[in-house]
Amino acid sequence: MPAPSPEIPSCFKAYDLRGRVPEELNEELAFAIGQAYSAKLTPRQVVVGHDIRLSSPAISRALVEGFLTAGVDVIDIGMCGTEEVYFATFHLRVDGGVMVTASHNPAEYNGMKLVRAGARPISGDTGLMEIGRLAAQGERIRAEKSGRLEQRDIRPAYIDHLLGYVDVAALSPLKIVANCGNGCAGPIIEELKKRLPFSFITLQAEPDGTFPNGVPNPLLPENRAITSQAVVAHGADFGIAWDGDCDRCFLFDETGGFIEGYYMVGLLAQAMLEKAPGGKIIHDPRLVWNTQELVAQAGGKAVMSKTGHAFIKERMRAEDAVYGGEMSAHHYFRDFAYCDSGMIPWLLVAQILSKSGRPLSHLVRERQAAFPVSGEINSRVADPEAAIARVEDYCAGFPGQKDYTDGLSFEGADFRINVRVSNTEPVLRLNVETRGDQGLM
Repeated sequence: MPAPSPEIPSCFKAYDLRGRVPEELNEELAFAIGQAYSAKLTPRQVVVGHDIRLSSPAISRALVEGFLTAGVDVIDIGMCGTEEVYFATFHLRVDGGVMVTASHNPAEYNGMKLVRAGARPISGDTGLMEIGRLAAQGERIRAEKSGRLEQRDIRPAYIDHLLGYVDVAALSPLKIVANCGNGCAGPIIEELKKRLPFSFITLQAEPDGTFPNGVPNPLLPENRAITSQAVVAHGADFGIAWDGDCDRCFLFDETGGFIEGYYMVGLLAQAMLEKAPGGKIIHDPRLVWNTQELVAQAGGKAVMSKTGHAFIKERMRAEDAVYGGEMSAHHYFRDFAYCDSGMIPWLLVAQILSKSGRPLSHLVRERQAAFPVSGEINSRVADPEAAIARVEDYCAGFPGQKDYTDGLSFEGADFRINVRVSNTEPVLRLNVETRGDQGLM
């Protein structure tokens, strides 16, 4: 009788790794993950980087050792943002990359994001769970010749790439509040400062894995006040706040108002379509009307995809889309190997403001008035699928169209809903939008 298959470690999730240190993720497991990645994908050379968490350097070293022992060459780019690992993977044309990060999770957590050649994501159905199984087996791979370790600074090339999305000479001398959240964004902003005509007011710029100002998650309302207040106090043109690994940025207009990620998708889509007339834009199905209208006005084609970075990136490649956006503030760019970036979006916003001469609040508020939204409503229910079926039965009493791209979407004449089971949590997520009718909410 064959031995039972070992359980996949609990830190392996649908899209990445996240878990408490050391109970769920530690140096021993990190070494095993390097070995398992090597066995599954047989890379010759990979990139490894890590965030500012106190446990990240040790976990990263163990991961690197796992690769080296298996005979894989490693380019270690050190402390960086997640998107710098993506950039290094495609820019250096290596066989894969791993970022050690738990993004905006509490300080006692850590995790990893894995990509293969071309910075393509490795997720649950594209090899991640198999890597987990191999890591759990713990079989040691010792190559005849150890891999070679190289430390390399890719940031100058990364900064050059970022600035290729805007016409630096045409940018206005804007005043910008930059809240780095004591995460990975601070050192990147310091380099960008040298090349841009902006005046920056930087907050929490020092990388600090103890998170002295709280977990760097700008989606939490209690974390927004410091950025909002600084924008008003300094008379800034807009504000930016990043999450811990700076793969997402959140924007504030000149009045300190927080801008929901949904409205940024349409704005960025228009900016990208100026560079690629007639191009395709990928968006998630939770909220769609604003994006679809703006894309049509700009002469592009809006294409709906299932929610989640792996699905968005896959659809972008299939459609050769120039840009993809999710209401969760993940923004993806074709020329960034279809990866998400927390730096490109705000640079594009700065260019939009420089060109238009209009305040950010004016650009966004007319869209908010045209398509008001409920905000995402999360509910824990015993049977999510049964709950969705009840919603579908209720919608049968209204004229409209149904769509099953991700969960259930129902589009009536003046309202639209999407209800879906979360990919990452045991909750039901509801989003509602209307055509200019706040009262319908």
